Amino acid sequence: MPVHNAEIAAMLDQTAELLEIKGENPFRVRAYRRAARVVEGLSSSIASLLAAGKDLAELPGIGEDLAGKIGGICRTGRFDVLESLKRELPGDLGRIAALPGLGPKRIKVLYEQLGVRTLEDLRRALRRGRLRELKGFGAGIEQKLGAALAKPVAETRYGLPVAEAEEEALAAYLRQGLDDGSVVVAGSYRRRRETVGDLDILVAAPHGSTVGDRLTRYENVTGVVAHGPTRAAVVLRSGLQVDLRVVAPESYGAALLYFTGSKAHNIALRKLAAERGWKLNEYGLFDGRHRIAGATEAGIYRKLGLAFVPPELREDRGEVALAGKKRLPSLVELSDIRGDLHVHSDWSDGTVPIAAMAASAKGRGYAYMAVTDHSRRVTVAHGLDAARLARQIRAIDRLNETLHGFTILKGTEVDILGDGRLDLPDSILSRLDLVVASIHSKFDLARDAQTERLIRAMDNPHVSIIGHPTGRLIGSRDPYDVDMERVIAAARERGCILELNAEPERLDLNDIHLQAARSAGVKIAISTDAHAVAALDHMRFGIDQARRGWLEAADVVNTRPLAALRKLLKRQRNAP
Repeated sequence: MPVHNAEIAAMLDQTAELLEIKGENPFRVRAYRRAARVVEGLSSSIASLLAAGKDLAELPGIGEDLAGKIGGICRTGRFDVLESLKRELPGDLGRIAALPGLGPKRIKVLYEQLGVRTLEDLRRALRRGRLRELKGFGAGIEQKLGAALAKPVAETRYGLPVAEAEEEALAAYLRQGLDDGSVVVAGSYRRRRETVGDLDILVAAPHGSTVGDRLTRYENVTGVVAHGPTRAAVVLRSGLQVDLRVVAPESYGAALLYFTGSKAHNIALRKLAAERGWKLNEYGLFDGRHRIAGATEAGIYRKLGLAFVPPELREDRGEVALAGKKRLPSLVELSDIRGDLHVHSDWSDGTVPIAAMAASAKGRGYAYMAVTDHSRRVTVAHGLDAARLARQIRAIDRLNETLHGFTILKGTEVDILGDGRLDLPDSILSRLDLVVASIHSKFDLARDAQTERLIRAMDNPHVSIIGHPTGRLIGSRDPYDVDMERVIAAARERGCILELNAEPERLDLNDIHLQAARSAGVKIAISTDAHAVAALDHMRFGIDQARRGWLEAADVVNTRPLAALRKLLKRQRNAP
C-alpha cells in the first residue's frame, strides 16, 4: 500500500528531532521540518503525484535531495536516514522530546551526561535527584517533568488528516468488492471530532458477509483482532484500529445513527423512544416486534418527532431538545466562506510568494485573502519589522492594482509580548486592514497573568482578531492556562474577533469555547494559518470544528462580502 502523506511527514519530523538532538546543522534540521509541513499540507498524496510524473523538487521548500528521499520513502515505506539515527540514538528520545521543558539541547545533555535513553531512565534520574547536577535544569523543570511522567499513558488518538487518508483509501478498497451496497465511516470521525481513536466502518449490503474477508486481506493491515460474518476488527500500519460492521439495508439508518452518536446522545434518543412505548437499537425503531423505522436516520428522527440532527451536534449538549422544537441552528458550510484572514507568505515563514497564495485563494472562489506574516519577535520565522512591513504594504498595493474581483488585505500576525504589549508600533499597525494578535512565547504564565496579557492586547484598538487563542497543539502541547470566560467577555466588550484556527494540529478554539463565544455574541474568524498553497484546503477542518461549536454563517466574519467585512474589522466598543 502507498505510504500516506501523514506517515511521510511524521518520519521527516522525527528525523529533524533526532538531528537536532545530535546537534546537527540547524539549516538541515529546519529543511526537514519545513518539508514535513509541505508534505502534510498537500491536497494530493505523494504517491499520486509520483504516479502522475510530478517532480517533487518543484514543491516549495523541497530540493532535489529531499525530493529523492521522499520518493524513496513512498516506494519502500522506510527512511534509511531515520533508521540510522535511531540506531545512533536508541531508546525513547523522540517521546522524551515531547515532554514539557525539554528541548533538543537539554535532551542532548541528558543523553550524554546521564545516559538517559528511555522514559524509565529519566524517571530514575528524577528519583535520584540527578537533574539538579546539570547546568540549566532548575527545580521548575524537575517539577514539570515529574508531573508529566506521573500521568497515565493516554490512549493513542489520530488527527483528522491521518484518519481521512486511511478512511479514503480503505473505503475505496472495500467499495471495489461490493456489487450492491454502501460503505460509510461512522463514530467520532463522522462527528468530526478533532481526533479519533479508531475508525467505525459500516457496510450496508444484501450480501455483505464477504466484506470482512476482504478487510482482512487489505495490504495495510498488520493485525486481525476479530473476524466474523458481520463483524471484523483490524489494526492498520499506522496503528489505527478499524472496526467493521455489516448490516442489512433495512437497518442501515439505525446502525448509522447508533454508531455515529455519542453514548449520551444515543441514550437520549432511546429514552424518547421508550416514552412512546418503542424500542430503539442498532437494528431499527420497533413497536413491539414491528420495525417502524430503520432504513434511514431521517426516518428515525422524524418518527421520534425530531428534526434531523447533523452528526457534528450529536453530543447531548441540548441538541435533542432543540430538535424537538425544530430550532436547531443552520450550521455554517464550507461554501459560505468568502475569504481567508490568516495566511503567511515567503516574506516570513511561508513557502510561496503572496501572488501565488492569492491566485490559489481566488481559484477557490474567494473574494479576499489577508496576508498576515509574522512580526519581528518571531525571529525563527524571519518576522517583519516595521520597515519591512511597510515595504510589504506597498508591494500588496501594487499587486491589488493587477487583480480583478479579488482583494489582498494587508495585515500582520503581531506577537503579543509577555506583558500584553504588541511587537510592532501603532504607527505601522494603523496602516493595515487587519491585525491578528497571537501569543508565541511564555506559555507557562500563571492563569491571571496570561488572561490579562490577552485582554491587554485586545485593548489596543488596532487589534482585529486574537489568533489561536489558547495556543494548544493537539497531542503535543496543552493549551496555556487562561480564563476563556473572561477572554470571551472582554472580546464582546471590545468588539474584538476570536479566531478559529483551522490548522488541524491546532483547531483552536475548541468546540466548547466556540459555543460559549456564540452565546456571548462574539464573532469568529475561521482561518487556515496557511504557510503553503495546499494548506488553504485546511479550511474544511475549521468548518468541521465550527459546526461542532454550533456556529451559523452569521457568527463567522469571513462569510461576509468584503465591504461588510471591512465594517466589522473597524472595531466598535460594545457596552459591558
